[in-house]
Amino acid sequence: MPKFLLSLIFICATTFMWAQDSQQEKLEQRKAQIQQEIRDNEKMLQSVKKKEKSAVNVFLIQANKIKLKEKLINTTAKQEKLLSNDMYINQVKVNKLKKELEILKADYAKMILKSYKSRSEQSRAMFILSSESFLQAYKRAQYLKQYTNFRKNQGLEIQSKTAELVDYNAKLNGQRQVKKKIIAESEKEKQSLEVEKKEQQKLVNSIKKDKNKIIADTKAKQQESRRIDAKIKDLIREQIRLANQRAEEERRKRIAEGKASEADKAEAAAPKSYSSDRITLTPEGKILAADFKANRGKLPWPVEKGFISLGYGDQQHPIYPTLTVHNSGVEITTEQGASARAVFEGVVSKVIALSPVNKAVFIQHGDYFTVYQNLSQVSVDQGDKVKVKQVIGKVRTSGDTGKTIIKFLILQNTTNNNPEGWLQNR
Repeated sequence: MPKFLLSLIFICATTFMWAQDSQQEKLEQRKAQIQQEIRDNEKMLQSVKKKEKSAVNVFLIQANKIKLKEKLINTTAKQEKLLSNDMYINQVKVNKLKKELEILKADYAKMILKSYKSRSEQSRAMFILSSESFLQAYKRAQYLKQYTNFRKNQGLEIQSKTAELVDYNAKLNGQRQVKKKIIAESEKEKQSLEVEKKEQQKLVNSIKKDKNKIIADTKAKQQESRRIDAKIKDLIREQIRLANQRAEEERRKRIAEGKASEADKAEAAAPKSYSSDRITLTPEGKILAADFKANRGKLPWPVEKGFISLGYGDQQHPIYPTLTVHNSGVEITTEQGASARAVFEGVVSKVIALSPVNKAVFIQHGDYFTVYQNLSQVSVDQGDKVKVKQVIGKVRTSGDTGKTIIKFLILQNTTNNNPEGWLQNR
């Protein structure tokens, strides 16, 4: 086989093995992350169970725990598959090495036997002296030298391949132990998942007894949520109106000072009502909005730990499919005492109490707004510039349910966006 082809095969095999190892490492990191999320979830679940009067909220946290365990089992299955593939490749290499060693040893044995039969210095000398010419004698001497070197190199190759075989066998044995451990972990998680599902079914059965009360409570919460959503839209419209008014005043000031562009003059000449649902961006605002948009799918979560307990938009009630629940953002259940964090740099445009127990912070990022609801304390003021992950307040823990939930919204002007598409995957 040509040396180039052998080199190509070696490079491909090495690259593939490196990719396998890299994937295994990523899966191991993801598994550790999921396990930590399960522990955090269990901590929240135990805290809520102590205070919770309604089983629905316990059900939601329990459902997330089941979801996490299913993710963990799937991640472990991927690990096992990758490991099996890696073991198969290593076993192929072991088989190949064994075959090569058999051939090498057989050839080496024949060579040793031949050397033994012609071992005397006299026979070697006669082999050279019996040459018909000096050139033939020289060639015979070179042949004997090359033959000796070849035999030596073949012996070294046998040693090298034997050592390589020992290494691969050791690696395979280690992988067998790891695979055995992974399978045992997977079985343990599957059994744990079955226990969680049975416990969840008990919750469902108990919840169904209070169907009328739960439906009435859900409808009341939806009515309150719609009222707050309308108030948020009105507040943002007012912020847009004031921002546009300020931009217009600055533009007219530039015109008066002779510093205005043609675009400024044309914009100033147009009639203004300052009640638009669309903000007129300054050059700095355009840059900030573009940066915010470029980070779609990369934004950090508004809390350090937690899970989405209620997603965005219209969705079925987790217990009663005929009941539709609407959400203008996402609700994230977190741990007691959690801090709310800004997901991107911007300016605090509003701090307000949306209800007696629901404080909210509005942060403007160009023509985008992020809204953080259900805060018990606020640590920023209107007009403050904030950085990514800067603490802006504390998330409120309900005295009735024991749950700590932040409601998080993203709007472009007055249009709601699904925050799940903007936040980093967990």
